[in-house]
Order: sequence, then structure tokens, then C-alpha cells
Amino acid sequence: MLKKNDIYEITIEDMGKDGEGIGHIDGMTVFVKDTVVGDRASVKLMKVKKNLAFARLMEILEPSADRVTPVCENARACGGCTLQHISYEKQKELKQAHVRNCLARIGGLSDVDARMEPLIGMEEPFHYRNKMQFPIGEDSAGKPQLGFYAGHTHSLIPLSDCPMGHPVNRYILSRFREYLTEAHIPVYHEETHEGLVRHLLTRVGFATGEVMVCVVINGRKLPRKELLMGKLQEALEEWNRIGSGEGTPGFGEHLRLASVNCSVNEEKTNRILGFRSFTVYGKDCIEDRIGTVQFRISPESFFQVNPLQTVRLYQKALEYAGLTGSETVWDMYCGIGTISLFLAKKAGRVFGVEIVPQAIENAKENAELNQIGNADFFVGKAEDVVPRLYAEDPERYRADVVVVDPPRKGCDAALLETLAAMSPDRIVYVSCDPATLARDIKILCEDGYAVEKVTPVDMFPGSMHVETVALIERI
Repeated sequence: MLKKNDIYEITIEDMGKDGEGIGHIDGMTVFVKDTVVGDRASVKLMKVKKNLAFARLMEILEPSADRVTPVCENARACGGCTLQHISYEKQKELKQAHVRNCLARIGGLSDVDARMEPLIGMEEPFHYRNKMQFPIGEDSAGKPQLGFYAGHTHSLIPLSDCPMGHPVNRYILSRFREYLTEAHIPVYHEETHEGLVRHLLTRVGFATGEVMVCVVINGRKLPRKELLMGKLQEALEEWNRIGSGEGTPGFGEHLRLASVNCSVNEEKTNRILGFRSFTVYGKDCIEDRIGTVQFRISPESFFQVNPLQTVRLYQKALEYAGLTGSETVWDMYCGIGTISLFLAKKAGRVFGVEIVPQAIENAKENAELNQIGNADFFVGKAEDVVPRLYAEDPERYRADVVVVDPPRKGCDAALLETLAAMSPDRIVYVSCDPATLARDIKILCEDGYAVEKVTPVDMFPGSMHVETVALIERI
């Protein structure tokens, strides 16, 4: 009988949905983080249940052919990346298989391989994130530290850089630590709810070169703002002088500090941003582009974090939409209008609906910014808004094509009923979770639709997260 804390040797035979290796010990299934198929490893049992167990990797005895040395020395401890020890080719293979398995097992689709197109991967699977959020803490000597939390904990791992983010962050982090030290800024402590500075958020406009820095504070004022501005300007000057010559594709452009603001979060919460903010320097927002469409982005805006892959994701969605210039398109969960405006240039009319009022305001502003006049946006739940508008004017608000890009939990059940009632010719489903995509596809297929094509898109190399675009057509 297996016991907690016992050490065993194991061969990894399969991979789980979260990127953990799977093997067997005395017939029991054992999950081991930081392993890959083909590894022979020494592991320590950490939790033993009736039919399965979880173990910690102690030592690799015989490495898999797919094992590589992580680029980041903190990859194993950090909660951000779970697949850096696996070759990128194998990562893509795992994600393709994960989507395929969900569609077959949860979605009940037959002949899945005939419907699936190859995963769209990256040429360079690092430095792709345009947004980073760094929690702030202290070391044992009381000096400020920035980094990430270890997996499933709030234990801070100090970092000077992250290979998944834009490399300008290493310069910003260094100068921001100097600011905290020189200005004697108290760091926030979760246990006591004391201290001022909680998180540092950065955004980089990959197409425009505009940089935003947002300081999340447990208070109403930020001391020594002039010192902070000077440090951040030094960071950008250093990048433009030294860092931009590092040869990383797509990052040679000149960067400029366009916005510095504070987000006020005085609550005892794990939520990062507060509900009000104020600008310290420059503009309230920065601008960036997806393809030829320009967007204004605030600290609170949802904007895809991988701009290089976002273009490919939206191009695939546009391809699946099959627009000829006359169609009426509904974009559910439209956010700040990223997909809506991308499609509007090929559609007759686009209607976007989103429950967050500020996002709809941003969507309208972005439509005006791009001089797009054939897109209208509405606040509310799609399952409430769409039937009401359709009843008022069936001809205007009919749907030829519907695009849904829901959160990880998938589409609301009432929205799926609304889609069936609207009976569009095509539904383009953009998903960040293959399991909920498959669940919703099964429901739509029971309501007279069929899945024609599915394409996974790797938006998050180094992790098991994968976006998927599915074309669902009315039978």
C-alpha cells in the first residue's frame, strides 16, 4: 500500500490536462508535476487518495527525449509556467491532443481529426506577453522584492525578469525597486493589511511602443512621484540604449513612457486592481494595434496578452466567419470591441454586447478612434439584450453570423438557448478552455448545428493554456 512521504521510482507514460506527468506505482495512477512522457524519475508521495496519488519530483533518473533545460531558473518553483522543461514542439503536440480529447470525450464528436486543423504556434515562444502583474513583498532583511507567487501559494519568488514578458520589464523592475528603497515606501502585507504598495502592473504596446506602468496601492496617495518618474524614464532610456539591441524579434522599436497611474485597492482581497485609479503621468490609456485596428487600453481593460498570436487568432476567426461584406454579425462577450472591430471592416453591420459598462464605453471609443461606423455596442447580458432588440426590429437585429468569446466558464446556458433561437448560419466560438468549448458544442449540436472546423492557437507557450477557434454551422 502506498504511503505519504515514501519515495518511489516511476516512468511517466502520459500527461494530464494541467501539464503534469502521469505514471503508475503498484497499479495506482500517480500525478507528478515537472515531468514529461518518457522521464524515469524518483518521486516522493505527497498525497495518497483511494484511486490516485500526487507526488513531488525528487530527481530525474533518465530524461525524456522531449525534456529541455528551462530558460528561467525559477520555472519549477514559479506558478506561471508549467511546461518550460518540455520542448516547444512537444508542447504544441500536447495542446493539440488536449483539444482533440476534449472534443471527443466531452463534446461527443466523432471523426475529430478530420475537423481539426494544425495548432498555430509561435516561431519564438518567449517574450510574448504585453501585460505583466508583479506582486511586491520583502526579503528577510526588509528590502522590497518583486516577483511572482509560487504555484498555489502567496509565497513570493523574487525575480529580476520574466522570459515570457517583454524584455523591457527587467529595466522597469530594477528601477522600481530603487524607487521603493530610496523613497522608503512601505510594502503591503496581506496578513496585517498594512503597507502601501501591493502590485506593479506593466503594459507594452508592441505595435506603438507605448508603455504603461500602474502601481496598485493600499491608499490614496503615492509619495515621491517625481522620483518614480525619473526612475521609470531611466529604465526606458536604458532599454532604448541597450536592451533594444538584444536581437529579440519584434522588440527593436523605440519605447516611450506614455502612462503612469495608480490603482487604489484598499480592500482585504486577492483581487489585484481596485475600482478607482488616478493618472500620475501622461495619458490615462495607451494605444496598440491588432492588425490595422487601433485600441485604447486602460489598466482595467481586457486585451489579449499575446499580440503576435492575437492577430493569427482573429484572422482565423475572420476566415471562419466567411464574411462577404453584407452580413450582420453579433459579437457576444465583446469586451472593448477587439473582435467586433476586427470583423467590422468585412461585415455589413456588427453588434457587440457585454455586461461590463466600462468595456462598452471603451468599445465605442475604439470604434470612433478607427472611424468605424458600422458597429454598435450594448450593455447587458446577451441573453437579455438580444431577444429584446430582435423583438423590436427583427430585420435590423437578425444574425447571419454570431461570434462568442466567453470567459473560462464558457457560455451561459441561457445564451446558448438564445443562439439556437436566433438560428444564425454560422457560429464562430473562440474559447480559452477546451473543456467548456466541448460542453457547449455538444449542446449546440443537439440544437441543429454541426462542427465543421477547429483550430487551436497557442497564445501561452510555457503553459497548458490554449485558445481554440471553432466553426459551427447550421445543418
